[in-house]
This record gives sequence, structure tokens and C-alpha cells, in this order.
Amino acid sequence: MARFESRNISGADVPAPREAIWEAVTSPACLTELTPLIERIDSLGDLWTWQLKSVSALGVHAEPSFTEQMTFDEGRTMTFQHRPPAGKAERAGAVGTYTLADVPDGVTHLEVDLTLHVELPLPSLSRRAVERVMATMMARTGEQFAANLYAHLGIAKAPGPILSRTGS
Repeated sequence: MARFESRNISGADVPAPREAIWEAVTSPACLTELTPLIERIDSLGDLWTWQLKSVSALGVHAEPSFTEQMTFDEGRTMTFQHRPPAGKAERAGAVGTYTLADVPDGVTHLEVDLTLHVELPLPSLSRRAVERVMATMMARTGEQFAANLYAHLGIAKAPGPILSRTGS
């Protein structure tokens, strides 16, 4: 098994109160509705198990599931770190942060910094292709997340350009 990973950092100024955005991104049910790649999130306190939808690319089919240790700085930062249960191997995981900050005129700056990793039965030589697919998938998921968040918040105008940097 080879390990592949991709990182995406996205940010946008959202014309909504920080508290409304915080409520959405810290609710496992709401976060599932907002994020097209997530099938469901099961929470047990500060441990969340993320079940992603089936992904097929480059001849490989995966249905990743992974456990994350969630840490919350109320209203400001949600951080997650891959923490598989004792004795259980998970072939996928994430590390990331959602950060919210007030900006003038009732606008909130939302930044998402997310690194996903997955172990796949592919040779390491396929790294560039696999990680390119991962980066594209993450960017598209982020764009749809933004559109869904705006709809959830009742913001009629589609989000402006989302600042995004992707890398492996």
C-alpha cells in the first residue's frame, strides 16, 4: 500500500454572522449536508467518524472511513486530527482546521485548511496522478461546500471567488 495525500487551503469572506457559520460547520449533520463528499459523520463526544462517499479513480474504488479527534475553540476554530481507535487500522484520515474571524459589516472570514491522506493498492510511481485527482476532487468539493453553505445561510448571491491553494 502506498500513502497519498493532498492539501487544500480555501478562504472566503462570507456575508453572515460568525455564529451562524460556526453552528453549521460544528454540526455533524449539517456538515454532512453541506459537503458533497461526506456520506455521514457519526459523533461520540469529541471523536467523529467520517464516512466518505464512494470514490472511483484510476481503476481503484474506495469508501474511506476515518476517526477524527475534534477540538473546538468556541466560535473561532475547529481543529481535527486523525485518531483511529486503538487496535484499528484506518487507511484514510485527515488533519485540518476551520477558522472563523469577524471582519467589518457583519462579514465573517472563513478559512479551511485540510489535508487528506489515503493508502491505496497502487504503486508509488502513480503518486503524481493520484494526488492530482485528490486535489481536483478536494477543490470541487470545496466549491460545492461554499455554494451549499450560502444556500444554508439564506444568502441569495452565490459566493465570490474562493481563495484556494492546493498542494501535496
